[in-house]
Amino acid sequence: MDKTITSTPASVRTAYLGGLAIAVGGAVLFSTKAVVAKLLYRYHIDAVTLIAFRMLFSLPVFAAVALWQMRTAPPLSNGDRWRLVALGLVGYYLSSFLDFLGLQYITVGLERLILFLTPTFVLLISATFLRQHIGRVQWLALAVCYVGIVLVFVHDLVGGSPNVMLGSLLVLGSAAAYAAYLLMSGEMVKRIGSLRLVAYAMCVSSAACLLQFFVLRPVSGLVQPLPVYGLSLVNGLLCTVAPVFMTMIAVQRIGAGVASQAGMIGPVSTLFLGAVILGEPVTSWQLGGTALVLAGIYLLSHAKPTQSKPG
Repeated sequence: MDKTITSTPASVRTAYLGGLAIAVGGAVLFSTKAVVAKLLYRYHIDAVTLIAFRMLFSLPVFAAVALWQMRTAPPLSNGDRWRLVALGLVGYYLSSFLDFLGLQYITVGLERLILFLTPTFVLLISATFLRQHIGRVQWLALAVCYVGIVLVFVHDLVGGSPNVMLGSLLVLGSAAAYAAYLLMSGEMVKRIGSLRLVAYAMCVSSAACLLQFFVLRPVSGLVQPLPVYGLSLVNGLLCTVAPVFMTMIAVQRIGAGVASQAGMIGPVSTLFLGAVILGEPVTSWQLGGTALVLAGIYLLSHAKPTQSKPG
């Protein structure tokens, strides 16, 4: 007699909580890359060297996944190959490089808040180029987000580095580049799968970062103090590879909506990690601005989907 295995409420809840924990862990690890970058800058390396070491340590994992996908999945069309090259250059190379450049001038708390504006850039790009309508709730969410950013920005501008404006603009460019990547990758994810897309795009990005290093820096730049290798290993594996796969697992278990909301822990964790590890102050202005940005993103995630305007 066949036995049918059914899921009990307890097992379903356990699986849900497990997926939620993985999503939170991935968001925290990904946000920690800003703190690790700040620690690396103490050894007087620049953004070109930092991102090259990051990709050098993460490349073997993504290359192994890419090779596995090449052997098990059908071949890509020429068009998809070129699209993947573009995605790798925009979404992971340009976005990451601008982010690490900006981190030289601003606090990790402000950096993470600016990057958290990525969904608002997706909305604005969609409205501008894809002729999608923005509803009242979405406009409210955008306003709340940007008021929060202005609060933290003004606070850091008054009491921080004289290059806060430059750093903020660079990280803003990073958020815009990643938003463009998300919009460009939408159809390809459905066609070739998220794991394959990320593995191939990260290989392209790694190649670009390493090529940039060897063009702009001498080979002797690979010789660094031992802590640089250790921190770069953490940056490449724990802050890059692990969050990518953890997020994918979380999406499979609890869905993209809940996983993205769990990612809202990122700015909060970065703010407090910056205080504990880097000694960056946590002020009421920063807490208030962070709360507003999180509230705006929460509103945006619960707003009705936009619809394209008739042509």
